[in-house]
Amino acid sequence: MTQKNMISADAPVLVVGATGNLGGEVVKQLLARGRKVRTLVREGTDPARLAAKGVEIARGDLLDRGSLDRAIDGVGTVVTTASGYSRRPGADPSGLVDDLGNHHLADAARNAKIEKFVFTSILACEKAPNAPRVWQKKLIEDYLEASGVPFVSIRPGGLLGGEKPVEMWARDLRKGRLTAIGPANVRWSRILVEDAARILALAIDEPRAVGRRIDIGMDRPFSAEEAAGEFSRALGRFVRLRKLPWPLLNGGAKIAGLVSASVNDLRTTLEHVFSGQFVADTTAQAELFGRPPAIDESFCRYLSHLALGPLACEEPLAVGA
Repeated sequence: MTQKNMISADAPVLVVGATGNLGGEVVKQLLARGRKVRTLVREGTDPARLAAKGVEIARGDLLDRGSLDRAIDGVGTVVTTASGYSRRPGADPSGLVDDLGNHHLADAARNAKIEKFVFTSILACEKAPNAPRVWQKKLIEDYLEASGVPFVSIRPGGLLGGEKPVEMWARDLRKGRLTAIGPANVRWSRILVEDAARILALAIDEPRAVGRRIDIGMDRPFSAEEAAGEFSRALGRFVRLRKLPWPLLNGGAKIAGLVSASVNDLRTTLEHVFSGQFVADTTAQAELFGRPPAIDESFCRYLSHLALGPLACEEPLAVGA
């Protein structure tokens, strides 16, 4: 065995996707645990914030296989949160990052004989053959399993929060409302970015997780109607639920999706989320990583991060309570 293939507790963890919301939180969690971190950063992306934390920067791209071989040289574990799907400028409407890019990364990991490959998938991806970006996660899981790479697939529900929250709820709650894009009574699973990142970091050192596809979420799924009630209790004031006409939105998106791959990706992903199947079985999560976070406690932390206090959920108990 060559030096680069020897696994050491001192070997850095390669984090792919570290400039994103979830990946950045994974880096923070790993550093807090005393792990050395190397990140893959594309040319043109400023890594100054990561470098200032002592993170080693490896320039490269998931579509450039040679750069991945260089980036992975000497690491013990790979954690990837990278996704080509995004509504931000510079996103990957072709899906090459999710497909070819992840295949490249898996191949590089296999050749380097890394100890573990921690892959960020998506909840119930095996039930979404009609949602291309969701289904692609299932195909990469299958590829990792067939390749013999020691992998763990972490399957979060919808992500909330982080240092750069972009979801509609973060904007809405500042206006005292909550928007339901899909059916307001359909329950689905969500989890805070910081909790998903903690599990991704813990998966590196959990031998029982190898070869498993693990759902993660809060302690139970919830609907937009239930979320509005929970947020109202946490804030101590009424949060209005705004319902958008999903059949009309979905119908319009179907037409637009005929000429726009990104619109079709978003529409089919939302259809998957609102199908009633986007529900985490948190049995393995509890077994390997501890009790799933409770909804009320999670929502209180989320609101606190958004600086929407004072919060009723943080009020001290009365004497004798």
